[in-house]
Amino acid sequence: MNPTILGLILIGVLLNAGAQILLKMGMRHIGHFTFTVNNFFPIAWQVTLSPWIIFGIACYVISMLVWLLVLSRTDVSIAYPMVSLGYVISAIAAYFLLGEHVTLMRMTGIFMILFGVYLVARS
Repeated sequence: MNPTILGLILIGVLLNAGAQILLKMGMRHIGHFTFTVNNFFPIAWQVTLSPWIIFGIACYVISMLVWLLVLSRTDVSIAYPMVSLGYVISAIAAYFLLGEHVTLMRMTGIFMILFGVYLVARS
């Protein structure tokens, strides 16, 4: 695979995984809530003003722009499976940044994803 394309894919995947972590951090600050008509506007206001969520959305937008560059340069059948690296990156980031547990079953799945990405990259 072309190193430039691979680099763009990795940047896009990192931005997308980063967006997930930032959104989770934003929701941790907002806390658990029950979605009702009465609390729609207060929760929407908190979400709108959360810097974590704003940065998370910005990461999503930038990752989409990077993804458009990727799609303009390679086949979607090659590029899209690489997006699954986001599962690996987000699990590792969640472990270190959010204190989430990564069980043996999850680690097994992560290694299977990595092996699948390797096979796709070599094709």
